[in-house]
Amino acid sequence: MVVVLRPETQPEKIEHLKKWLQEKGLLVREFQGQEQCVLGLIGDTAVIDIDMLRSLDIIESAAEMRDPFKAVNRALHPEDTVITTLGGSHAKIGGGHFALIAGPCSVESREQVTFVADVVKAAGANFFRGGAFKPRTSPYDFQGLGAEGLDLLLEVKRQTGLPIVTEIMDIRSLEFYGEVDVIQVGARNTQNFDLLRELGKVNNAILLKRGLAGTIKELLMSAEYIMASGNENVILCERGIRTYESTYARNTLDISAVPILKKLTHLPVVVDPSHATGKADLVPSMAAAAVAAGADGLMIEVHNDPPRALCDGAQSLTPEQFKETADKIFRIREAIR
Repeated sequence: MVVVLRPETQPEKIEHLKKWLQEKGLLVREFQGQEQCVLGLIGDTAVIDIDMLRSLDIIESAAEMRDPFKAVNRALHPEDTVITTLGGSHAKIGGGHFALIAGPCSVESREQVTFVADVVKAAGANFFRGGAFKPRTSPYDFQGLGAEGLDLLLEVKRQTGLPIVTEIMDIRSLEFYGEVDVIQVGARNTQNFDLLRELGKVNNAILLKRGLAGTIKELLMSAEYIMASGNENVILCERGIRTYESTYARNTLDISAVPILKKLTHLPVVVDPSHATGKADLVPSMAAAAVAAGADGLMIEVHNDPPRALCDGAQSLTPEQFKETADKIFRIREAIR
């Protein structure tokens, strides 16, 4: 249920109403806008007489929500959420703050990540991505450096000041992610609900990718698991879905998901054109399309030597290609601003 209070309602009356609602067993989320306060009621709202609620002099309107996702719903939080990362950089995403996330698919060595971090930062990236623990389709492929890879990412963070984005695969490794700014939940784990609940108990920002064949509703419900467990620092990521086409692109990038998600939810929305297409030559145009559609950020894979990459070299841009793509992205953002 969404309850909109009248402008200039006294704070003590708001607190009194919230306490009464909580005593009814409801979870109450408060959003304080520029002019009005909105309360989102989560739980069995049948215990509330909505007509009685509407009759209160401090209530402007009250309405039941039909969507199963509550905390992520823009109806409960009309303004865009702005995510501020951990650490000294305090990088932001959402509400006009654009995130350009770039780096290699996997951490291979200190020299590699240091070099790539320097070049993507110089090109305008404000987040550095890299995989330490890698989910691979084949058990014989490179699985990442694990904890050693995380240490190298944190070293890059200290040297460059860039907040880091890296994927988690297992609840048991969560203890290693304390200093990670943005924990990525990959497409294969989007509906790993035990993991999502645990991520709801941490303070790190969570970048949640859409499942391989996941619907928009399923993505939002996965985000709801995290937020319902207490962590509201969630970023949604469209990374392409599996369709009939599999010859000329790895997946189909659903650009329409960007405006749809922006309408349904207050959470930031980023796009990963690298995993969506699987081909480096398609990444720049898809990145441009995502920005034009209103994405709050992009996540692009960059490697110093793509043909020799241990993971996903075919979709990785060279530093020169990334610089050209970043320049195009910033021009598009300026044009549509």
